[in-house]
Amino acid sequence: MFGIIRPCRHRLSERLQASWMAHLCGLCLALRDDHGQLARTATNYDGLIISVLVEAQAAREDSSWRRTAGPCPLRGMRTASVAKGEGARLAAAVSLTLASVKIRDHVEDGDGVFARRPVAAGARAVTRRWDRRSAGSASVVGFDTGVLLEAASRQGELERSMRPGDSVLLVTEPTETATAAAFEHTAVIAGRPGNAAPLAEAGRLFGRLAHLLDAAEDQAEDAASGAWNPLTATGTDRAEAERLCRDAVHGIRLALGEVELTDRQLVHVLLAHETERAVERVFGRPAHGAACRTHKHEGTHGDAPASPVAPVTPTAASPYGPPPPPSPYGPPNPVPPGQNPYRTPPGQDPNQAPPPWVPMGPGFTPPGGQKPPPRNLLAGCAMWALMACTCQLLCCEHNDPFTREPRKGFCERHDCCDACDCCQCCDCDCCQGCDCCDGCCCDCSC
Repeated sequence: MFGIIRPCRHRLSERLQASWMAHLCGLCLALRDDHGQLARTATNYDGLIISVLVEAQAAREDSSWRRTAGPCPLRGMRTASVAKGEGARLAAAVSLTLASVKIRDHVEDGDGVFARRPVAAGARAVTRRWDRRSAGSASVVGFDTGVLLEAASRQGELERSMRPGDSVLLVTEPTETATAAAFEHTAVIAGRPGNAAPLAEAGRLFGRLAHLLDAAEDQAEDAASGAWNPLTATGTDRAEAERLCRDAVHGIRLALGEVELTDRQLVHVLLAHETERAVERVFGRPAHGAACRTHKHEGTHGDAPASPVAPVTPTAASPYGPPPPPSPYGPPNPVPPGQNPYRTPPGQDPNQAPPPWVPMGPGFTPPGGQKPPPRNLLAGCAMWALMACTCQLLCCEHNDPFTREPRKGFCERHDCCDACDCCQCCDCDCCQGCDCCDGCCCDCSC
């Protein structure tokens, strides 16, 4: 999966995260159903925006846009509610067409394995088949993929004609045209003709943003390999490229303000917030964002740093350490004497109830409690193989196959939040009243 829109799950509320995953799985399954298993490799984060836009404009009930999908290894062999219908089909057709264009470009440039003749011949056959199938499925929803293919065919001619000093926006024009057509057609499918013009403008700017970010991200690698890069070919410096990208993000927000949507929250998060974060991944964050982030990590929005928290140490009077400050929600329910579910520390009366601030209930390991016995080598290897085949080691919280200790999945242990700043403050004016920060780890409110 690829694309510039990569929302961290900690930046989405529970409802928006479920909706995001529904569209992502719906795109993957639409590619499989319409174009075969191999087409699922064309699943990308940017393509599902088409499905999101169609559903956000529609006036139908949510149940008509969802279906229950069967177990999938990438979901830990769980079922899920996924997007269906014309939006998912259009997103699949557009994604497949753009994937075939991308593969064709790699073949023409002789990148990597595509430089080998057998691989290049097979790739050309795949792109021809994908072009035919995407055109057929797109025609069902009234979209002509020829607009995308014609724009892609002009791309090579423009690149060969570029000279230093030319505007880099001349190179991005075919991408802008293709994305504008796809965004505009979502208004046709949803029955909102008044949204066509602002969505076309949002799509044009999104295409420009995607092209420029890809060029800026690959500029050093292209220079080392001698590959053609639009920024290098036109002599555009990174400061100018960053200015164009930030202007595109601002223009997308303005265009979205003119779009009539039934539910704009996920669209707003993806196209107003995640586009800005995509720019920051490539060019860095402005100074005001860094200052806000510093204040949040210090635990205060003022100039003084937060006071350090004193470590909790056991004492002779209380082997559990000093009690925490009183909770604003009232005292927890104490455990009656004689019903202590915990193993008591040495020297304490076993009939004495633990203090009320000691965590109790399901999900908490009793202090000093016995851990489940580990599996032997044979049983552990068998359990590891089972969990690996069902992707539980990657995607889900699970018990270690050998020690049985609770562990997070590989994807969560290497989550983007380990390196990203998902808890930054939101300072855009267009998100007043939305719930894009609701339910995530962000302390700030829009």
